[in-house]
Amino acid sequence: MTQTPRLRRLLAMGASAAVLTAVAAPAFAQTQVPAKPASDNVIEELVVTAQKKEEALQDVPIAVSAFSQDSLEAQKIDGGPNLQQAIPNVSFGKSNFTNSFNFQIRGIGSKGVGVSADSGVGVHVNNAPLQASNLFEAEFYDVERVEVLRGPQGTLYGRNATGGVVNIITAKPSDRFEALGRAEYGNYDTKKLRGMVNIPIVEEKMALRIAGALVQRDGFVTNTFNGHKVDDRDLYSTRISLAVNPNERLRVNLMWEHFKEDDNRARIGKQLCTKDDGPATVGGVATGTSRRYLTQGCASASLYSNAAYGTVNTSGTLYGVLGNLVGFTSGDLNAGDTVTKDLREIETRFDPIYRSTSDVYQFNFAYDITDQLTFTSLSSISTGDIYSKQDYFRNISPGTFNNTALTPGGNFSDPQTGTANTFLTYDISKSNAKQISQEFRLQSAFDGPVNFNIGGIYFDYRGTTDYYVVSNGLTISALALNFQNTGNPNCNPLTTANCIGIDTSANPTGEGHNYYDNRTPYHLKATALFGEVYWQASEDLKFTLGLRQTHDKKTSDNISTALLAPGYGLITGTPAQQKSDFKELTGRLGFDYKANLPFTDETLLYAFYSKGYKGGGANPPGAIGVAGVAATYQPEFVNAYEIGAKNTLLGGSLLLNATGFYYDYQGYQISKIVNRTSVNENIDAKVWGVELETLWQPVKGLRLNANVGYLNTEIGKGVTSIDVMNRTQSDPALTLVKAARPTAALGSNCVLTTAGVATIIGAGLGGTLPLACAGPGTGASSYYSNLANTLYTLPTASGGAGLTAAQATAVQTILAAAGGPAAGASTLAGALISQGFTPAQATGLVTVALTANTLANSTGLYNYAAGASIDGRAADLSGNELPNSPHWTLSLGAQYTFDLPSGWAATVRGDYYRQSEQYARIYNTEYDRLKSWENVNLTLKIEKPELGLSIDAYVKNLLNKTPITDAYTTDDTSGLFTNVYTLEPRLYGVSLTKTW
Repeated sequence: MTQTPRLRRLLAMGASAAVLTAVAAPAFAQTQVPAKPASDNVIEELVVTAQKKEEALQDVPIAVSAFSQDSLEAQKIDGGPNLQQAIPNVSFGKSNFTNSFNFQIRGIGSKGVGVSADSGVGVHVNNAPLQASNLFEAEFYDVERVEVLRGPQGTLYGRNATGGVVNIITAKPSDRFEALGRAEYGNYDTKKLRGMVNIPIVEEKMALRIAGALVQRDGFVTNTFNGHKVDDRDLYSTRISLAVNPNERLRVNLMWEHFKEDDNRARIGKQLCTKDDGPATVGGVATGTSRRYLTQGCASASLYSNAAYGTVNTSGTLYGVLGNLVGFTSGDLNAGDTVTKDLREIETRFDPIYRSTSDVYQFNFAYDITDQLTFTSLSSISTGDIYSKQDYFRNISPGTFNNTALTPGGNFSDPQTGTANTFLTYDISKSNAKQISQEFRLQSAFDGPVNFNIGGIYFDYRGTTDYYVVSNGLTISALALNFQNTGNPNCNPLTTANCIGIDTSANPTGEGHNYYDNRTPYHLKATALFGEVYWQASEDLKFTLGLRQTHDKKTSDNISTALLAPGYGLITGTPAQQKSDFKELTGRLGFDYKANLPFTDETLLYAFYSKGYKGGGANPPGAIGVAGVAATYQPEFVNAYEIGAKNTLLGGSLLLNATGFYYDYQGYQISKIVNRTSVNENIDAKVWGVELETLWQPVKGLRLNANVGYLNTEIGKGVTSIDVMNRTQSDPALTLVKAARPTAALGSNCVLTTAGVATIIGAGLGGTLPLACAGPGTGASSYYSNLANTLYTLPTASGGAGLTAAQATAVQTILAAAGGPAAGASTLAGALISQGFTPAQATGLVTVALTANTLANSTGLYNYAAGASIDGRAADLSGNELPNSPHWTLSLGAQYTFDLPSGWAATVRGDYYRQSEQYARIYNTEYDRLKSWENVNLTLKIEKPELGLSIDAYVKNLLNKTPITDAYTTDDTSGLFTNVYTLEPRLYGVSLTKTW
């Protein structure tokens, strides 16, 4: 890179400006020699290879924030999560699953979940797209720049860039020897090492650059169960870059980057829950012990109340409701238990395990066909493997199991979780992936008014994710069902019908049906042709037209979650694969104009229209058919309109940039949990806002910067969705019930009429209510309305004398021959006696079955008013805000450099950031509201350039704030607890850097 003659340089301390992402850099990074300023307070100019060519930041008509390695260090932007504190209208949130995060720009990010869900913000390394990146894990080191492009960037930067792009430009080998060593020590026993050496091999022909970074520290979180510090870090990364310049026309860059982490990083933080005990009365009828079947685990309430530090009502979980039905529990095992109010404290039986490795290989070259025509090739391969294991809950249940045949003495020995007298649950999240991308591009630099940049890209990604939830409660339930189905809890699933296979391995293999395993092999193949044409209509006016034709093919193997299903091993769904295919044409059109205004030194005005696109995908098979869940979710599109002005004032000492934007969003993808798995749906929305970025150097040594973002988001009219936290929408005519039927919805919640529920409870048959979630009707598929199924599924409702699977089949056969259940009680009693029951037992069973079914058919359990169904009443989202979209973001920075004796200099810097309140979900309830938060960083740098020596001292999060920065709602079967995330605590330390 070289400087242009114009006298300004966007502050290397991280001021935001407009720029496009750099393409393949020259084989040798060029030494920057700043132009001599006309006065001491003129801001020097930073030139980048934006829009695939060298341009000054102020000359590029796109909103982009660019940070050099020095600016990243000065503002303590260690990695991706910290970028939000220096860029307007950007937010960052950690997601619930391994290697997932939400980097959101102008309200657009990755609120869709699942292997086929793409992020709305693309992450690139040296312009190569990464489907799965380490943006939230790794720290920045030896980078030339980190660029964050705001707004749709699909024309040049490809798919899934509706919100923008984060592009990490690594430092390239240069044609001179240089080296760097940096050591840092801080609180939490933080140790960081960073190094670089650049070696010219053949003068102006070949050079090698080797860089690396290591991070080790203690955990920020205390596990109160064992006193250990968890969420620590032990990771390193290395990078080798080779530049070859065999002649004046050919420039080649090769890079290999390796990353490895092995520590107890916690995927989630604190868990909050306002306990839901269930209603004491329904329709004026006392619920008694039936109350345990009317809880969802956690209630919808503010995350900031004292009650939020409660624990999940285990009766509202899948294994809790099964435990109550089977008899090894009697209500909530967390009764009376709370958690501490410190967001950095958890209680788990073991510390998290986190392992991650990845490799990125790149081969890029540029060849000048002529002086005005350049051919560029970008080749990239990346691989990654991640394994994470942690306790599923953040508290240990004080209640214990009952003394039963399956839990003798109140204890149970589980092959995966060990021996315990209460619920033990953990989850495992692991994945492996490989991707290949190849881009070719042809770019012109003609002297005439018309130029172009055209190309094509091929992208292939394959990966498999496995997410396990393992619990002794599930294994006990499987054994109980085996006893009920076959008479033998330890039956052989390979030789016995209706037998649930138990995995006896200490570590789950994925073959057992006594735990939850969501396994998803996924293949994405994408191709695109793209191009932009530039017409320089006059010296000051330029028009741009860009088009991109994208073709996405997504395939995921349809492997059903086999929890508590008969058999052993993986179960392939129907169809065996889910496929989706999308073809879309997108582009942008606009102009930029260099205006001659009397009150500015230089002004660039621009206006653009862009159409962005992000592909759709397939929803998991287990959730399809539930109200509002389609087999696939559709692509999302955005029609974006943006205007901007970039101004240089006061003789080059002040930069003042303003941007305004309006988005018309169609099919915005949003995620929620249904039937224990993530599904995505589409909604329409409007987004608009403004951004103001300033940089001022009033006198020598003093630099001030300010970035302000205002954002308004609004979901379209008529958009509705069922809120799992409030399925009834507080309608007193509806009552929530916990489901217990052997289908994918086992442990989920349903909604019945309050009048019907009150009648069932009043008749003393509240224990049959979980069966009602099967819905109305008769036949084997309706477990509440069919007499034989009522007895078979719920033995406790008939005094424990339930039917086996064989008996149920025989009874149904006899009843069918006699005209069905309507044949009468005597026919049913006779059928039961023929299966070995005594007359007294048969009479008792018939009485329970007929009473339950008569009440179900006569009390109007399913007589819903308009707008309600067994899944609930949908919430009206019209006018609601998009999640993680704060109205205001503000960042302020000030630094002052002054001379010290003997050639030393000191720089003092302070940074302030504030983010206004926002919502974690689209429902915008009090439960979803996240309060505003702020952060303050201070740094002091003392350096002597002559010696290449510098000493840095810093404090991050000076005020030691612990705000809730994001929240994730789990599903019905887990009791709807909330995982919350916060900032790093106050960190301070000192570093020593030496350059050669």
